[in-house]
Amino acid sequence: METLTNILTYLADYLVYECLEISSTEKLSAALHYFIITFIEIFILIVFVTYIMGIITNYLPIDKVRYFLEKNKKTGLGNLAASSLGAITPFCSCSSIPLFVGMLKAKIPLGITLSFLITSPLVNEIAITLFWVTYGWKVAVIYIITGILLGVIGGILLEKLGMAHHVADWLKTPDTINQSVYKDTRTFLERLPEINSEAIQTIKKLIVYIFIGIAIGSFIHGYVPQSFFESYLSKSIPFAVPIAVVAAIPLYIDAVGVLPVLESLVSKGVPLGTGIAFMMGAIGLSLPEALLLKKVMKKKLIIAFFTTIGIGMIISGYIFNLIF
Repeated sequence: METLTNILTYLADYLVYECLEISSTEKLSAALHYFIITFIEIFILIVFVTYIMGIITNYLPIDKVRYFLEKNKKTGLGNLAASSLGAITPFCSCSSIPLFVGMLKAKIPLGITLSFLITSPLVNEIAITLFWVTYGWKVAVIYIITGILLGVIGGILLEKLGMAHHVADWLKTPDTINQSVYKDTRTFLERLPEINSEAIQTIKKLIVYIFIGIAIGSFIHGYVPQSFFESYLSKSIPFAVPIAVVAAIPLYIDAVGVLPVLESLVSKGVPLGTGIAFMMGAIGLSLPEALLLKKVMKKKLIIAFFTTIGIGMIISGYIFNLIF
């Protein structure tokens, strides 16, 4: 990884300082230099991880997973399984909703389906890989555990609050569950075209988020002075963590896209926990998600969902600030 970074640094030096002839003292050169290195590094990692996870998920028996959740709907094990499923499926806060709806129509209890919906956008295999490379394995592992616990606790709590009555009426008519398990006997070579096609589709979907996220991160890196973050988001500001969560909600962006923003914030002196709270707010709670959820949840459940998860993200941010 260090060798790749050195090669990309030489490339960025050549493009910015020699080809474009921008002085190293200008803010534009700092932003462009950061953009070139970060974009290529992240793109290479995404291609690699997308194909690896494509192979894993292609062999994952989704029908068996759904049947398991249905059987364990009265125990916390179902919530843990649903959160773990969310962690290994590559969905954002909006694209998680169709599978969430499918689970509800299969009469899987609301708390279990919410555990999936909460964790799915927060814990993403590509984002975790980037997280690991940037901040080390300890931060990555604690983040994974935090995301899964947030899903488990949030799902159980909302179920206990009696929120199942506030699902949209059209979802209360059950679909017939086909419990017959189809056994896929295709060989790896026979599966490969499907894996390749899905990987390309995933990369095409992510590339926009990556570009936007790195562009925002590059702007912060080059143009926003460190004193700005010291004034509003430093560790000495008691309400910096909740401010970060609320400020991130309008910024609907994928987990992969928000990581460069997080890296820029931390490099400018924002505490890691405050930055992670910002990241969670951006990927786990968004206005487009709230609009989509209006089709499947009544207002009281949407408010309870956003409030519960928002509080969980704030607590997580403070815990990260205490540890790191």
